Amino acid sequence: MSHVDSILQLIGNTPLVEVGSTLSPNPDVRILVKLEGQNPGGSVKDRIALAMIEAAEKEGVLVPGSTPAPVLLEPSSGNTGIGMAMVARVKGYHLKVVLPANVSAERRTLLEVWGAEIIDSPASEGSNGAVRVAREIAALHPEYVFLYQYANPANPKAHYDGTGPEIWRDCPEVTHFVAGLGTSGTLLGVGRYLKERNPAVEVWAVEPPAGEMVDGLRSLDDGYIPPIFIENNGHELLDRKTIISPRESIEWTRRLTDVGIFSGISTGAALAGAARCASSLDQGVIVVVSADGGWKYLSTGAWTDDINVVAERARHMIYF
Repeated sequence: MSHVDSILQLIGNTPLVEVGSTLSPNPDVRILVKLEGQNPGGSVKDRIALAMIEAAEKEGVLVPGSTPAPVLLEPSSGNTGIGMAMVARVKGYHLKVVLPANVSAERRTLLEVWGAEIIDSPASEGSNGAVRVAREIAALHPEYVFLYQYANPANPKAHYDGTGPEIWRDCPEVTHFVAGLGTSGTLLGVGRYLKERNPAVEVWAVEPPAGEMVDGLRSLDDGYIPPIFIENNGHELLDRKTIISPRESIEWTRRLTDVGIFSGISTGAALAGAARCASSLDQGVIVVVSADGGWKYLSTGAWTDDINVVAERARHMIYF
């Protein structure tokens, strides 16, 4: 590709990197990491941000170039908001992001860089609080375009149309797919695509313990199950859920630097899940989604501070 007409055309087609020779606990199980931090907005959420906005344009809900500029509203703990803010800036829309008050400083700054308006939700309620506040605002302002990643079918479709085919193209020998359970869109879209090509492929979801905050992940036991998870028969699609603690997530995030990968902390959680998967197999090929890079996590001290301090800090700050 010599050139593109828009930065948005660079979303997707991210690389796969083999890390198993160093990080797999089983020498007969390969592990490959898909580097979604290579997207222009820095995360896997660029995919759904573009997909949801373009779907709304096709439906006539959003009209490019209209005056005044349409207002988008979205709850986010970071990456979806950042991806939507980037796409909205390029396309000329205004974005209001409902953001938990205890996200890391980089998340808030990046949203401001892209021109998003931030509405704080209670820190104590985490991501669920952002969802609650956004839904209340949407009810009061029907003129806002509420794309709502947790219920938008364009979310899993972006991964069914893009991420899944890319993995199959680059690694058709995949036997297991492991990703964090956030909105569930990545797991649903990629998992369905891979299982349609090979029903033997297993889909493993990584989630934190109930009540714990691990960046980009949610526990279904915390009281909010994304509508897209229910509508896409998520419980039937997933072969296994595995619980990864904040400390394990940080440990494996640090281990990724041994292979030159500077990732976000949810990648460490996903890799910890992949290692657990590898230990249970005789042989196989595991593909892990690295949701984003580590640049937005430097203020957390995840790589430099005492690991016990960082793990305790994770109880109070959302590392998104």
